[in-house]
Amino acid sequence: MTVSTEWRAPFHLAGGALELTIRRSSRARLLRLTIDPRHNAVVTVPSRAARSKADAERVAAAFVAEREEWLRRHLDRQAHQRARIEAMGPLRDGGTFRFRGEPHRLRIVAAEPRHRTGVSREGGESGDELVVRLAAGERRSIESVLEAWLRVRARTAIVREIERHATAMGVQPAAVTVRDARTRWGSCSRQRRLSFSWRLVLAPPEALETVVVHELAHLRVFGHGPEFWAIVATHRADHRQWRRWLREHSLELHSALDGNGRT
Repeated sequence: MTVSTEWRAPFHLAGGALELTIRRSSRARLLRLTIDPRHNAVVTVPSRAARSKADAERVAAAFVAEREEWLRRHLDRQAHQRARIEAMGPLRDGGTFRFRGEPHRLRIVAAEPRHRTGVSREGGESGDELVVRLAAGERRSIESVLEAWLRVRARTAIVREIERHATAMGVQPAAVTVRDARTRWGSCSRQRRLSFSWRLVLAPPEALETVVVHELAHLRVFGHGPEFWAIVATHRADHRQWRRWLREHSLELHSALDGNGRT
């Protein structure tokens, strides 16, 4: 059974103090430092490397100190993403919302009598719009309405790319699911099941296609060795560009319908 505990702790580093999350896990095999929008960053410490909370903090402090330059570079990128989110404004009528990589004006209006709530993508005088028409008595939030609509579009786009590439790559997934994963854009299991984040539909189509190609390639090669990357490059030569785009916009996409990220 996996046992995991986490807590916030101050780190006194050469460049100044930072408060990060320490996660002590019986499942972890190696020390790991990851950027997490909810915690700034998380230091994962294997339980076997630290028998107590004090041991975990000592091990984590030494580990982070060696990686301070990398950590601050990524935290700075996260700060730039937060500034971009704030510039887009609140999730309300007249605000800005990214869809398929492009900013859209969000319009929220009342639906016609006896019509259901619906969302449509339309062209406006000043650019593309996402129009949310709310039926009388609609109890769902704007966020819930948009998410339901986006999930359908995401699955359609993902399945379309799978159908376009699977035959050429000589693979076929056993199943495809669309979820709201917070740490991966896509995943592939040993049972040949593929899973994708619905938030990929917010990114440019090329980024979504890159993730689909990446996971399909895992049906040929499970690891990330040279053979794997050669397969990915054959079907999406510019994959590095779009993987970088997703890294640089990760916080924005994951905060798109989050009240904490769009205030």
